[in-house]
Amino acid sequence: MTARILIIEDEALVAMELRFVLEDLGYAVVATVADARTARAAVAEAEIDLALVDIHLSDGPTGIELGRQLAQEMGVTVLYMTANPGMLRQGVAGTIGVLSKPADEPAVQKAVEYALRRRKGQPIEYAPPELQLFG
Repeated sequence: MTARILIIEDEALVAMELRFVLEDLGYAVVATVADARTARAAVAEAEIDLALVDIHLSDGPTGIELGRQLAQEMGVTVLYMTANPGMLRQGVAGTIGVLSKPADEPAVQKAVEYALRRRKGQPIEYAPPELQLFG
């Protein structure tokens, strides 16, 4: 079954490019949303395997708490994508890590594959070097 991915990104061009990359890789992008409220609604309406979460959304710097909530309370695997990875230095409980933006297609592919393998409990040899893991 194809992994179902939610993109949480308020910059329309970044979200669109990420969607194209993921769809070209064969993933199903369930939705692209720009704020925390819409993200929660999307997760409530559809089964999501992985959420790619930016920190600064259209409703402010709500991404960190949103990612924690999606992971811990809603069972979604969360990978942050942000131009400000230093804001996540302490990590976020329940989430995997952070990929710095801008990220090229191979980096996105490796990070998404890693996150999905972890979700399924499959063996993983190593994390992609572009991905900063939490705890």
